[in-house]
Amino acid sequence: MALPAAGIGRLDARPGPQPAGPPLPPGTTTLDLGGPEALVAVPAGGGEPRPLLVFCHGAGGTAHQSLAAVGEVALARGVAVLATSSAAATWDLLTGGLGRDVAVLDAALDRVASGTAVSRVALGGFSDGASYALSLGLANGDLFDALLAFSPGFTAPPGRTGRPRVWIAHGTGDRVLPVDRCGRRVSGDLAAAGYDVTYDEFDGGHVVTPALVTAALDTWLGPPG
Repeated sequence: MALPAAGIGRLDARPGPQPAGPPLPPGTTTLDLGGPEALVAVPAGGGEPRPLLVFCHGAGGTAHQSLAAVGEVALARGVAVLATSSAAATWDLLTGGLGRDVAVLDAALDRVASGTAVSRVALGGFSDGASYALSLGLANGDLFDALLAFSPGFTAPPGRTGRPRVWIAHGTGDRVLPVDRCGRRVSGDLAAAGYDVTYDEFDGGHVVTPALVTAALDTWLGPPG
């Protein structure tokens, strides 16, 4: 698989309302990309364009764990979910620079774009995956209209494009990534930089819960109804 230019972190795929290939079936499909695992979960229903949430797991996680964290709530809201596994124990940004994981994600997005009608795209993640989603998402704000970060540690975007909306949640009892130097600082820095930031601080630890997933989707899509 060809890698993007070192350090750029730009994604070329552009999912849209008119896919060029045969439709992906409802349920979970494994995308054969010849590299780390990539899974896409498509809600039941017609072929109308639907929101797509791309979700990045925490350190040591997998694409399956991403779907387990957000898939049930997202699918119930009619949101398709794309999840890839990092090539190493965590994402490339944290292990030396953007490269292979960006290429895998771009290839996965391209496959989804060919088989699923998409109305809008958000990038989310948990822990290291949240830091990755914020960093990569700020560089690709012309693709992602929202960034959904569950317990992020930092942001380190290679560039900034567009103005995606940002939702961040962090637990006051988080002992992995303490809230005062992570969620509070990250949300404050992004708000000071002019981004539309919603910050949800909750009584809990380093977790993703269905209630938090619901809050993230409500911020992105609006309450159901």
